Amino acid sequence: MWTRMKTPVGLVTAALTVAILLALSFLIATGTRGEQPAFDSSAGELEVRTIARGLVNPWALAFLPDGTMLVTERPGRMRIVSVEGQVSAPLKGVPEVWASGQGGLLDVVTDKAFAQNRTIYFCYAERTEGGGRTTVARAKLDGGRLDEVKVIFRQQGPLSSGNHYGCRIAQADDGNLFVALGDHFTYRDQAQNLGNHLGKIVRIAPDGSVPSGNPFAGRADAKPEIWSYGHRNVQALAIHPTTGEPWEIEHGPRGGDEVNIAGKGKNYGWPVIGYGVDYSGAKIHNATAKDGMEQPLKYWVPSIAPSGMAFYTGKLFPKWNGSLFTGALRSALLVRLTLNGNTVTAEERLLQNLHERIRDVRQGPDGALWLLSDSSNGRVLRVAPATK
Repeated sequence: MWTRMKTPVGLVTAALTVAILLALSFLIATGTRGEQPAFDSSAGELEVRTIARGLVNPWALAFLPDGTMLVTERPGRMRIVSVEGQVSAPLKGVPEVWASGQGGLLDVVTDKAFAQNRTIYFCYAERTEGGGRTTVARAKLDGGRLDEVKVIFRQQGPLSSGNHYGCRIAQADDGNLFVALGDHFTYRDQAQNLGNHLGKIVRIAPDGSVPSGNPFAGRADAKPEIWSYGHRNVQALAIHPTTGEPWEIEHGPRGGDEVNIAGKGKNYGWPVIGYGVDYSGAKIHNATAKDGMEQPLKYWVPSIAPSGMAFYTGKLFPKWNGSLFTGALRSALLVRLTLNGNTVTAEERLLQNLHERIRDVRQGPDGALWLLSDSSNGRVLRVAPATK
């Protein structure tokens, strides 16, 4: 009679140990393909590589000419991260920030002539008596420190208790800076008041002065820096690579996130018009449209909580040339918008199984998409076509 032989416990343990070691070897050998599966997309399978991790709520990244990146952490640190994943010590010379609520060290960009002048611009929540405000500074990057730090703009108006700082910067071809400023949450009606900077996009020169051509310069009832108004909380801002126009994506409340072209002197309606409701479910807006107020190119209901954006012009994803990408915090994904001129014709939702709040999106010099994940163990991620 055939009888089943019992396998010694030691052999089972040894076999399991070998299996685990083989699995770990596979993960190491396959790099991030083992860490994360390939993600489906309209451009084929995507590979997501973790370049660096352990960053505390990273907020923005900016590429330097040598391919390394400046990365800000909301608690008030700025670091240099190499493409191999080496993370520097915090740079010295960063001003004190108010890291409370949504505030802290936020966006950073390099000057167009950075290779010659080593100049960067960054924005942060600055504490003052009674609350906080968005402040913009410029500095020179000198190795592991910032030198010649100078504040070039301070937001004026009722102060924030910790929310809706906005705080994205985009430099136009003429060198002037567009800066997105939030409505401070509890002062949403001030987005319609030209006498302060809440809920506005401003346009300033690199030294903080008011450049010629600003729409409200010379008016006694308006701040001369204002470019457009009626915004809620803009956390995505970029210059269109063909038209040179500033595009922005802003948070709505419950529903009503918007994509807009920030036109000179235009009113984008917050909080008078919009497509969302308050967090309690209460009505906010008088209507969805009104004469003299702009309609968004696209809006989301429910909200995705958009943050960071990039127009894609690289060669790694030829099918996506001309697309607009934005991160999503609430929905924890990457969104690709297909554009036909100024019309959004389609939306693709990517990396949904990554389960990461995407805070910033940039196109790297290698043509890949580079992302920041927003958490206490935040990551720098590189998205490229999957290798077979």
